[in-house]
Amino acid sequence: MSDEVLKVGALTVSDRASRGEYEDRSGPAIEQWLHRALVTPFEVKRQIVADEFDEIAAAIVEFSDQWGAQLVLTTGGTGPARRDVTPEATLSVADREMPGFGERMRQISLQYVPTAILSRQVGALRGKTLIVNLPGSPKSIAEILDELFASIPYCIELMDGPYVDTDPKVVEAFRPGK
Repeated sequence: MSDEVLKVGALTVSDRASRGEYEDRSGPAIEQWLHRALVTPFEVKRQIVADEFDEIAAAIVEFSDQWGAQLVLTTGGTGPARRDVTPEATLSVADREMPGFGERMRQISLQYVPTAILSRQVGALRGKTLIVNLPGSPKSIAEILDELFASIPYCIELMDGPYVDTDPKVVEAFRPGK
């Protein structure tokens, strides 16, 4: 078990937010959810990029390789629109895909909206970093993380990351055999 602090990169993918045409609400929504859910120390670094393949990929690499994030949560760019390239950019810098994350996120979202079937979210690993593509809506981010996050602390531990514990009133971290 590691004593290090969990480092979380929150990457907002949005042409308009990157140009300053509107305020990014998704990155702050990720950070607010983490403050509500985590009881162990963590640090969040936020960034906004345009819906550009190379910018998304470079930001994920920077979070993972330079900053040492154990978790990168992207938001936006996962739909069927021509400029939605977050999953492709994520997979281009990943060592391995974690298909269960995308499957589970769509299951969760389908409880709320029939258009969740249009989502192309993925989960992947790069070195010791778990990368998860979240939807762009702050409400959807919370709905997904309220259920999905139960598996994330154990995944981070399996990759030699820090021990992450949660507030069970928000989400209970699951660890086999405990």
